[in-house]
Amino acid sequence: MPLPETIPVRYTDEEAGYVTVRPIVKQTFQLSELLDMILSVAGKDVARVKQLLHSGTVVYHFFRYSWNGFDADEQELAAELARFPDAEPARPFAAEQCTVAILETGGVHPRLIVELPRAAASKRRLFRGQSFWDRLMEIASQDKPCYHHYSYGRRADLYRLDLDGENILEIIQAAQQFAPRNVRETMAALQGAASILFVCSRSANHSK
Repeated sequence: MPLPETIPVRYTDEEAGYVTVRPIVKQTFQLSELLDMILSVAGKDVARVKQLLHSGTVVYHFFRYSWNGFDADEQELAAELARFPDAEPARPFAAEQCTVAILETGGVHPRLIVELPRAAASKRRLFRGQSFWDRLMEIASQDKPCYHHYSYGRRADLYRLDLDGENILEIIQAAQQFAPRNVRETMAALQGAASILFVCSRSANHSK
């Protein structure tokens, strides 16, 4: 059976541990839209995506999406997934493509502490020749963040910069000198951070 072009989908708020009476919303997804959402959860793993299509349910951004599960031909599914971007470990860090800096904890499963959008960090203080974002990108570029992975949820490549005493001090000094008050307060979270993830967007479309 060929892959369906459209899939009727139902979704509602996901509240683990609670019975909810919130209404179920119905919507028709294109196959590419459903795959885009599943990839954000499962990554580009044909077997895992096939399993989720068969199960007919996935939780994404605090909503549970459900559809009539179906068995996907593995070759057809692989061809569909090939339309989506792949991770590119050799792709160099490009500061001009960064849109968000994410402070995260250390450990096996790092926890997000705070997100700093470029728009907020690019606001210049009075009589300052550059913004905090400009200086942060300079620091990141000189330290050369490592490629982490491609995020389907963010549609962007992620690069990780491990923090140490030297670059933390540089970032704190940059925040004190260039950042507006709200950003300076946000960057206080550096004290509990082990690394920064830089979100670097690609083209808005899915094609490679």
